[in-house]
Amino acid sequence: MAKKAIVIGATGLVGRAIVDQLVSSDHISEIITLTRRPSPHTSTKVCNQVVDFEHLNNYITLFHADFLFSCLGTTVKQAGSIVEQGRVDLDYQFEAAQLAVSNGVNHYLLVSSAGANDQSNNSYLKMKGLLEQRIKQLPFKRISIFQPSLLLGQRTEFRLGEKMASWFMPILCIIPLLRRFRPITGEQVAARMVLSSQELGPSIEIFCLDEVFI
Repeated sequence: MAKKAIVIGATGLVGRAIVDQLVSSDHISEIITLTRRPSPHTSTKVCNQVVDFEHLNNYITLFHADFLFSCLGTTVKQAGSIVEQGRVDLDYQFEAAQLAVSNGVNHYLLVSSAGANDQSNNSYLKMKGLLEQRIKQLPFKRISIFQPSLLLGQRTEFRLGEKMASWFMPILCIIPLLRRFRPITGEQVAARMVLSSQELGPSIEIFCLDEVFI
């Protein structure tokens, strides 16, 4: 039986790829994209809903589905501060997850990061680690966490540091000890996530970089 999926972060690198791949997936009949601004899609399977992430509780009726693909993310530069980045990367995603599990969503799929650690001295990796720990406490039937490293692909905004890293990292990762940090495309991450939504799996699973590649 075809099922329903929610995607938050649908305008980002991985989120866009997930939506496109779900459109072509027979196991999904309807895709709800929750975005801050209108983001139409050519497929009739996609229903875009504009929401205010500061007041997600007002949209609780939109969180009825079988899957939640959580792909939200921003940078300090875009957000304006580490605190505001945390609102997007941690708070918004956790609030969405809470609404989803309370509405019967069975399978939660999260884009995290390689090196995510709630004890990290790096603020970004700490945010990702904290989110993972909080999500694991929610009573989803299944939680799938994906930890890619540097994401490659065509973004809607230019990120200088990411662009420079995309030039040097593939060379550095020839070194065996650095291979586990090699870049991966947004399409590759999306493909693994969509595949996981079609397969059976344990209640909590974490896909490290090598396990994200398929």
